[in-house]
Amino acid sequence: MADKLRTQQELERLQAKYVGTGHPDTTSWEWRTNIMRDTNSSIVGHRPLLCYIALAEKEPVSKVRAQLIRKMVQPCGPPPARED
Repeated sequence: MADKLRTQQELERLQAKYVGTGHPDTTSWEWRTNIMRDTNSSIVGHRPLLCYIALAEKEPVSKVRAQLIRKMVQPCGPPPARED
């Protein structure tokens, strides 16, 4: 029982520290948005992967980088309407 409590406390601590880890109230749209932003920023930050994608799309590296950075604003489209 103590291990389960310790694990739960560690999870809550990580969720409070890192925004992208989610919490019970995280919507699926917020979760997908965090995953897409993490993926895009990782691609932009790793030059070989960025070059690979640019080569596959037959586009200049700078253009692919700019597209990925622009996608980080709303990677999964606008947020869904909230039901109050």
